[in-house]
Amino acid sequence: MSKASPHHESPTRDRPYRTHLPHAAFAPRYLGAWFVVLLLAIAGQLPLLLTRPVGAALGLMMMAANRKRREVVRINLALCFPNKGAHERARIARRHFIVAGQAFVDLGLLVFGPQWRVLRAVRIQGLEHLRAQLGSGGRTILLVPHMVGMNFAGSVVVREHRGFSMMKLQRNPIVNWMLNRGRARFGGELISRHQGLRPVLRRLRRGQGFYYLPDEDFGPKHSVFAPFFGVPRATLPTLGRLAEMADAAVLPFFVRLLPWGRGYEAVVHPPLAGFPAGDPVTDATAMNRALEHGIAAMPEQYMWTLKFFRTRPDGSPSPYPATPRRGRRG
Repeated sequence: MSKASPHHESPTRDRPYRTHLPHAAFAPRYLGAWFVVLLLAIAGQLPLLLTRPVGAALGLMMMAANRKRREVVRINLALCFPNKGAHERARIARRHFIVAGQAFVDLGLLVFGPQWRVLRAVRIQGLEHLRAQLGSGGRTILLVPHMVGMNFAGSVVVREHRGFSMMKLQRNPIVNWMLNRGRARFGGELISRHQGLRPVLRRLRRGQGFYYLPDEDFGPKHSVFAPFFGVPRATLPTLGRLAEMADAAVLPFFVRLLPWGRGYEAVVHPPLAGFPAGDPVTDATAMNRALEHGIAAMPEQYMWTLKFFRTRPDGSPSPYPATPRRGRRG
């Protein structure tokens, strides 16, 4: 039996992922996860002004308790911002853990809160760029970096343009159910990465928008190396291929968690000019440059806890601390 089958639906080649709770989610070992869900459900009924301090405290606790995540953030910031002083990078790191904790608690609103409150919590600017593309009959890909508020904006923008996104199935079935319930709450479709790119291309050609998060390290086999804040980074060349095959415009889309319980602000930028160029490295470089532009304006909002530079172009060891491999269950 597949290792994922107890927890996850095995989607067919083109069918969207169906958010559901498998029987395994009710096993006693998941009582802790259900307790967290209960707390998030309660938080979802409260004003953000009250829950944001809780999220900030949670983020600072995560920072204090998880040395390896602190180290990953420190390494990423040192690589990407060598011209900033150590104190400035430490300030960005602290702010990152705060907004990450706040975004986690905000999931309670996204998943369990009233829909009108979710919609009121997200302001989207630059919709004229998306509407102009749609008005001309063009196909669209929203280029979205891993910002802490990406789930909120992605869930809401589908009200403007029917769309879909690709997601990674989580090991914990309750986390998987909760995240994807929020992501699909306003009608967005979800596709598993295991389904490949064919269903993505089919949907793009049918006129659906693609909410695309490209900035993880998937190893050297399918990647090219392109600079990201001046550091060579294993980058998937998928965006250029999809844009060319679907004749789609690529619009950068950035999300910011706002202070004082004011929700989220998302900004749609104009389509990338001259994209794709047809060369994988050139297109990957253009994509990373577009991501840099949005991240540099709010560096604390980027998910620096991810190991973005794990694969090195010369085959040298990863700059991150080694993580012990988990034993597989039979």
